[in-house]
Amino acid sequence: MPRQLRLEYEGAIYHLMNRGDRREEIFRDSIDRSSFLETLGAVCAKTAWQVHAYCLMGNHFNLVVETPRANLVSGMHASAGCALQNDRVARASRAGCGVAPQWNLVLR
Repeated sequence: MPRQLRLEYEGAIYHLMNRGDRREEIFRDSIDRSSFLETLGAVCAKTAWQVHAYCLMGNHFNLVVETPRANLVSGMHASAGCALQNDRVARASRAGCGVAPQWNLVLR
C-alpha cells in the first residue's frame, strides 16, 4: 500500500525529524553538525523556509520549520540529510545514504 501524500500549503508549520538507519549516528562530530547547518541554511535561502527551532542529536535531528510557500517536499529533497550523510559516509568509507526522513504537520 502506498504512503499517503504529504500535505503542503503556504504558511504551514512542520515538525521535521530524521533518524539514522537502525538508529545509527548521523552526527559524529562538529564537522557533521556544521555541514548539516550549512546545508539547512542553503535550503532555507532557496525555499524561503523559516526555522523556528532545531535540535541535533547524535542519531537524529528535529526541526520546526515554516513554509511561506507550499514547498515542503522540494525542500526536503534538497536537504533530506543525504548531503550530510554522503559526506559522513565518504569519510567513513561506507556506501549509502543511511537516513530515514519523516515529517509531520504540526500547526496551522
